[in-house]
Amino acid sequence: MYRNYFKRIFDFLLALIGLIILLPIALIVYFTLVFVNKGNPFFFQERPGRNEKVFSIMKFKSMTDKKDENGKLLPDADRVTKFGTFIRKTSLDEIPQLINILKGDMSLIGPRPLRVHYLPYYTEKESIRHSIRPGVTGLAQISGRNLLSWDDKLAKDVEYVENLSFYNDLLIFFKTIRKVFDYDNTVFDPNMLDLEELRRGNFNKG
Repeated sequence: MYRNYFKRIFDFLLALIGLIILLPIALIVYFTLVFVNKGNPFFFQERPGRNEKVFSIMKFKSMTDKKDENGKLLPDADRVTKFGTFIRKTSLDEIPQLINILKGDMSLIGPRPLRVHYLPYYTEKESIRHSIRPGVTGLAQISGRNLLSWDDKLAKDVEYVENLSFYNDLLIFFKTIRKVFDYDNTVFDPNMLDLEELRRGNFNKG
């Protein structure tokens, strides 16, 4: 009952309330990024959602659009600003995803929506992460975030889906809030190995 009906209702109401409460902070981040990035403060990217339906995720940009002499974007590590690192560590870059929740693309809690080109590299068991709406936060995020290996992250996503309940969502919600205020322990590595790079060539779908 909760999974099929009440979770969506709670998502909508909490996202609406959160957007109203966080609007002043969002405006500060918005105008700061306009100045720091000298351009569009929003980042849009296609991600697979429920049943692998692709949607456009919305975030605040933590990187500039600096390019080399050939017009190609510089490596991520060269484009991340100090303010961008700050909003990543404090999860302020995730605020626009409340709009994704209101639209029905995402849930407040669930497996994080990853890149579209990762789809062929999930095992059959890991693919159940797409049987529900992806989340702004989830079990993997409160269990170590970037300190976890890809295998461990995806295992946490499977564990979440298999044990989805109101109680577990409540635990993840409050633990996420605690993590936000404990951002000094958050690791951000712009050079983190890509899942496709990790599994390409020696991947067994089963």
